[in-house]
Amino acid sequence: MRTLIVDDEPLARSRLKRLLLAHPDYVCVGEASNGEEAIAQVEALKPDLVLLDIEMPGSDGLSVAEQLNARQIPPAIIFVTAHPEHALDAYRVSPADYLLKPVDPERLTTALSRLGMHTRAHLERNEELNPWISYQIGNSLRRIRFEKVQYFMAEDKIVKMVFDGGEAIVEQSLKQLEQRYGQLTLRAHRNCIINKSRMIGIQKDIHSCYFAELSGTADKIEVSRRFASQLKHIYHLSDVLDR
Repeated sequence: MRTLIVDDEPLARSRLKRLLLAHPDYVCVGEASNGEEAIAQVEALKPDLVLLDIEMPGSDGLSVAEQLNARQIPPAIIFVTAHPEHALDAYRVSPADYLLKPVDPERLTTALSRLGMHTRAHLERNEELNPWISYQIGNSLRRIRFEKVQYFMAEDKIVKMVFDGGEAIVEQSLKQLEQRYGQLTLRAHRNCIINKSRMIGIQKDIHSCYFAELSGTADKIEVSRRFASQLKHIYHLSDVLDR
């Protein structure tokens, strides 16, 4: 794992580099002595992990962490500091761990073993499986994770996104949404695609019309016969469709 060490004290950086030698999966790819250098090094080196001091000249570690967390795929952060009084503020920026100097080798081992979901690789995978999708309400640009989306509906030359807690107009066409989020969506009919993860089942009414049932909403989405047949095959729903 590519690791960046950020500390204004050269001896502290050297000690962390020595401790990392006991962990061959972690390679120090760079060092920085202040917040500005840290941001530049993250941009250039794209580390998976940043070992980050808190009290430094200029931008302190907390402000650096806030900037890193704003990145689309932020690195994991482990704070390394001589000041335990910063712990409460530090955890507000969601670090993977918080180590006190001088760093105990066993404590570092524990911190590295806890990285798990904080690693860049995990976040990249999460971005693939649960990406952000942007929408605009008034002059405000917002975004939500795809898991919150229920379905997209084309109406009168616009596309409406219905999500947990509301709905909004998106700029993309249904075709563009399918191209970008194809593995996450299912086509219900020519004017609607649904979030695949929300699919519960399909029902047929007394008029032999098919409707998709989605988790998190009482809306029943009409499904064309053509796509009902495809969904029937995907979800093995013959008992539901044919009853």
